Amino acid sequence: MNIADLRQEYRRESLDENDVARDPVEQFTRWFDEAVKAQVPMVNAMTLATVSAAGRPSARIVLLKGVDHGGFVFYTSYRSRKGRELTANAEAALVFYWTELEREVRIEGRVEKISAQESDAYFAGRPLGSRHAAIASPQSKVVADRRTLETLFAEAEQRHGEATPRPAHWGGYRVLPAAIEFWQGRANRLHDRVLYTLKSRRWKIERLAP
Repeated sequence: MNIADLRQEYRRESLDENDVARDPVEQFTRWFDEAVKAQVPMVNAMTLATVSAAGRPSARIVLLKGVDHGGFVFYTSYRSRKGRELTANAEAALVFYWTELEREVRIEGRVEKISAQESDAYFAGRPLGSRHAAIASPQSKVVADRRTLETLFAEAEQRHGEATPRPAHWGGYRVLPAAIEFWQGRANRLHDRVLYTLKSRRWKIERLAP
């Protein structure tokens, strides 16, 4: 198989900069709701890209857990690689790609920790096993083998039972967008790209060439 020969035409929808919402978070919510209705698998999965203090980028898939206060919320260990990188450089990028709808959303902006109260409330609603895992896992650190993880998990189960307080090193982040781009696949690779950029607290809307 020649990978270069793998191709797909895009013919589902169009996107006009004159028809989008004036606020990009509202436009995102429209598209997200349409993706939910279309039963896109893992609709809230997004790529999170961060940069280390040395300027080295890294990316991984995380789950969107809320859109509030004009930002996009996810949860993780503050001691993980992404947590350490966000401490060093509180800027990040997010990417959503909904293949079934031939749509992509790219978000760039500053990142802040959400409040301890918000993190507590979310943590308390997680499945019990996920709470034990958050306590047990030394996320992003080298471990000897799978058995080591299972032992740490069993110890967390035994020690905490159903009374599992949120560990101080685990919680939420909010990405506050300075730029959001909406991409709609079109025929002949003449894709529609609409970019929102925040200028003096107002959103500027422009079309980009594909």
